[in-house]
Amino acid sequence: MPLSLIVAFWSVSILFVITPGADWAYSISAGLQHRRIIPAVVGLLCGHLGATIIVAAGVGALIAKAPIAMTLLTLFGALYLIWLGIGLLRQPAMLSSGNGPDTQAAARWALKGFYISGLNPKVFLLFLAIMPQFTLPNGPWTITLQILVLGAIHVANCASVYFLVGYASQILLRTRPYAAKLVSYFSGGLMIMIALILLTEQFLK
Repeated sequence: MPLSLIVAFWSVSILFVITPGADWAYSISAGLQHRRIIPAVVGLLCGHLGATIIVAAGVGALIAKAPIAMTLLTLFGALYLIWLGIGLLRQPAMLSSGNGPDTQAAARWALKGFYISGLNPKVFLLFLAIMPQFTLPNGPWTITLQILVLGAIHVANCASVYFLVGYASQILLRTRPYAAKLVSYFSGGLMIMIALILLTEQFLK
């Protein structure tokens, strides 16, 4: 693949990633918890990687062409975001300084991250609408391989931004418990707002 094409896709991908959304909200909430940033962000990255593999395998195009499949994906993803958002509003994530490792809790954070990004229909639509424009049908690499390379670039962008957001929120709010509570409320509200937007767009089609 030409370097210019890769750089162009990187630019589009990073613009998508730096736009605050559900992934940002989840990274921030993880930053308020001790030793939860890594599993939370890894879960988010696995969701994006899973979406990349699905699109590369051609399944994403089939999902996009099936209205009922996209509707169910949107509905399930939006309801899950609402559930997480309400949970944060009812019990805001506060700064934690737990000492002992908690494998089960870390696994739950990773699984939630996977659901948040992996069930986001916007991710699939982004890949389906944008990635093909950065592939070469007659290039030396197959389309599948090209999509996987572009997907890896996107996942790398996600990793750099989400880890930065998570650790920055932890550092900036470490000595500000009241501000941490407000940020947690903001994250929960953002998740609910994004879910409502997804539902509105779906039912207004």
